[in-house]
Amino acid sequence: MVAESIARRSLIKGGLSAAALSVGALAAGSALAGCAPSSKSEEPLQFWQFYAPAPQQTGPLVQQSKWFMDAVDSWNKKNSQQVKPVFIPAYTNPANTRLATAFAANAGPDIFLLSPGDFLRYYNGDALLDLAPYMSQDAIDDFYPEALGTRKVGDGIYGLPMEIEPLALIYNQKSFEKAGLSEADVPKNWEQMLDVGEKLSTNSQAGLVLEVVPGYYQNFTFYPWLWQGKGDVVDPATQRPQLAEAPFQNALDLFGQSIKRGISPRTLPANGDLPVAFKAGYAAMWQSGIWQLAAFKQETPDLPYGIAPLPTPKGGEPRTILGGWAWVVNKHGRNPEAAAKFVVETMGSMSEESIKRVSDWCFGAKSDMSPRKSSEKLMAANGAFEESHMKIFKELILPTGRGEPRFPPVVYKTVSNALQAVQLAGASAASQADTAQQALEAYLANYRGAPLL
Repeated sequence: MVAESIARRSLIKGGLSAAALSVGALAAGSALAGCAPSSKSEEPLQFWQFYAPAPQQTGPLVQQSKWFMDAVDSWNKKNSQQVKPVFIPAYTNPANTRLATAFAANAGPDIFLLSPGDFLRYYNGDALLDLAPYMSQDAIDDFYPEALGTRKVGDGIYGLPMEIEPLALIYNQKSFEKAGLSEADVPKNWEQMLDVGEKLSTNSQAGLVLEVVPGYYQNFTFYPWLWQGKGDVVDPATQRPQLAEAPFQNALDLFGQSIKRGISPRTLPANGDLPVAFKAGYAAMWQSGIWQLAAFKQETPDLPYGIAPLPTPKGGEPRTILGGWAWVVNKHGRNPEAAAKFVVETMGSMSEESIKRVSDWCFGAKSDMSPRKSSEKLMAANGAFEESHMKIFKELILPTGRGEPRFPPVVYKTVSNALQAVQLAGASAASQADTAQQALEAYLANYRGAPLL
């Protein structure tokens, strides 16, 4: 349904607008460090997120809200320090600055959800508590490195992921049949993707949908195309920008060509609701993620659709990105120790309850891959990967994944500006790449903070 699709899309944007970046993020190092709600342990700890209590009473959001409420209720029944879930509307909408503003006003939540894309804003701002002291080594080792890596600094663990969400190419089988195409025509490389997209494009149907709204989510969808050409934004080893290299220019050009050739729309069909767009014949192919499986099941259970790995450029390699949200603790909150115990006992202990809770989130409340080995094993035992689309994600797409990178807001914005200029304003990919490279060289020369990964 619309709410689910849009929710996921806005959530993973990770957050904050360019305006917020300019006033909050750029000064994060000093602004966030001072955040400290008054210490009143008798008050419930506030858990800010975008799931519970659900404002809507239909669709998958109800299941997701119930999962959150059950997790909180389970803790509250056993502990005097209570936790209160706080639903934040448009939690990470690019225009919503509520979270950063709360921290800047010394009123940040005790626990909140955070994406890798926004991790450094809060880590570099000294806002996050290290959860490692509250975890057993077995539990730490139970998390997949791809899921936990971008939440670690040294041996410290500053967030526990609740899911893994890879991207894929999702295609409308009815659109293919109507155009005289078959499964054999599902594109495997970029040229094929654009050519097939042209064949599928009509006055009312987009041949290929790529994200157009600027924000963390658009960057998230862009990175795998860059990585497929063996490029990067910043070399993790040298911490030097790589934007002047051919892979970045080529990925920018891919987005620009899809618009210039009339294959991709400038606005999202059906307001971003993929199942509805497919059912109405508004879109034929769409780069999106595993969470859409639950949306299809809820909204259009009888609509035939296919899943394929993202096409790769000639000479490139299969790559996707592994997104997902993590539970984090405000180190300056009301009762950080209790908050850490709540997060770890709920999401990151080796208890049967914790393992089952993560499994139930990824296979039940949503359709995701598990960040934990034990929970994935439980999912498999419950038949999660017997469904054909989940099996494709598990066997073909997940192994090509790389964790969503963490960059400071300035790095994110530099990439976003280049992408928007090429995609929607028709700018030269080469010139935008050079401009972005120079901007990042100047910024990173004086950057002080956790490594960019």
